[in-house]
Parts: sequence; structure tokens; C-alpha cells
Amino acid sequence: MTDNILHQISRRAGSLSPALRGVADVILTNPEEAQALSITELAGRAGVADSTVSRFLRELDLEGYNQLRLGIAQAIYSRPAAAAEPKANWVYEGVLKGDSQANILEKVLHGSFESLTRTAERLDPEVMAETVERIHSANSVYFASMGSSSTAAESATMRFVRAGVRCHFFRDQSVQSMGSATLGANDVLIAISDSGDSTSVVSSAQIAKFHGAHTVGITSNVDSALASVVDRVLLTAGTVASSDVYGESVTAKWGQLLAIDVLYATYATKYYEETADYLQESYLSAIKPTRVSGSRS
Repeated sequence: MTDNILHQISRRAGSLSPALRGVADVILTNPEEAQALSITELAGRAGVADSTVSRFLRELDLEGYNQLRLGIAQAIYSRPAAAAEPKANWVYEGVLKGDSQANILEKVLHGSFESLTRTAERLDPEVMAETVERIHSANSVYFASMGSSSTAAESATMRFVRAGVRCHFFRDQSVQSMGSATLGANDVLIAISDSGDSTSVVSSAQIAKFHGAHTVGITSNVDSALASVVDRVLLTAGTVASSDVYGESVTAKWGQLLAIDVLYATYATKYYEETADYLQESYLSAIKPTRVSGSRS
């Protein structure tokens, strides 16, 4: 191990599953105590099975539990005494109080890369293809989201409107619920929530489905309320919030944006001729007039 094992764990923690994140938290909260624990004791502290700790080791490319304990010990004794803290202080996904600017950049970049890579692995091509067909035949496509997930909803609305699809998205949660009640059998609702447990988003999906609309959920939680309500799920690889104060990191949103981009790209490829016509028309009528004369775009 050429890198400090605690730095590795801290850097990777933001992109780990909740169970593996629990193991990371136990280690980072008190490395000195964690170094003395057996694999069963560590699993017990994290509230997981021994096999989960073994998965955690594989995630870090460690050959065994003894290598983890040795790495923790080396990290403890190699750090400056003044830098040692009895408890890790999380301020963002994988970022600790006192991290240098270089470490922060590296951790956030790594978390973003992991989110994109894991989302690509989880997205189901068949669900993508079916959703594209539903969008093409729909009278309208409606988006439901809240908070920072609205970034993905707004991006999707802009892209599909330019491609000639009738789309609707309202940031106000009450208007989202009212709009969901206007949908019917020839409409599609796409609900976006990283946790899958945002009550207003789940409610909009329930209302739309009750009225006969086809519902699609974009979420990282396959066991969430949203996943249990919608007709189809597009799974992303989000992250667990580091604290209630700081909330979700932007890395969770990369997965949502990737899902939207792939959905749009699939649509534009399948229906190239009509999409190209709408793109050209929207550019000439709405975008080009806003450009400074002589600019490239």
C-alpha cells in the first residue's frame, strides 16, 4: 500500500454502498480503536455481517483483514501528532475537516468518477429502450423532483423540448401534485429522487399512476418507496449524505444527469430525422438570436 489507508478509505467512502459506508465510518471515527478490533467486532460495530467487511476489503483491493489492520496502524503512527483527532469530522462526502485543497479536489473528483462509472453499470438498456418508446408516443412527458434533483429534471425538460417532445416541469411541489392528476394513459411521468423517499415526488408518482400514466423512477435506492410505486426504475449510483446538515453531495447528481443524457441520446438516435429538424428550428428561433454576432454558438 503506497497510500495512507485512512486517506484511501476517506476518499472512497462517498461512493460506497450504505453498508460498506458504515464500515468506513467506524474506522474513520476512531482508527486507533478500529485497528484493535477483530473482523467480527468491526462488523458488529458497523451493524453488518462479517461478509460485508470482506466485501469492504475487496473494494479497497486488500488481500485480507490483517492487511487492513496493518495499514491502519501505519497510518496512525505516520501522521503528525498535532493532526491526530479522536473523531473524524465529516463536512462533505469523504471530505474531512482539515483536508488540504489538493485532497479535497482529489476526493470530490474520485467520488464523481465513481458515481458515473457505477451508474453506467446499473442502468438497464431494456428499461431505457422502453422509456424512449413511451416518451415518443406520449402526449406529454411530466417530471417530478425536489431539491437538487431538480437540476436533472430541468436538464431533461430542456433537452426533450428541443427535440420536439411536450414536457412539463414545475419546481413548486403543490403544482407538481396537481399536474400529476391531469395525466392520463398516453402520458409519461418521470420522477427523480436519489433517496427515492422524497414524499412529494413519491406522491406525484402515485397520483400519475392512479390516473393511468406510465411512471418511471430515477433513483439510487432499489428498495425505496419510489421504486415500489413506479412502473419502471432507472437505477443510478448515488451516495449517502455525510450529515443532515450538509446533505447530499453533487456526486449523487452525476448519476441522475448521466441517466438523462443516455435517455436523450437514445431518443435522438432512434428518431434522428425528426429530432434533427426540431433542434435546427429551435436553434434558429430561440438560441441563435441570443448569441453575440460572430460567435460560434
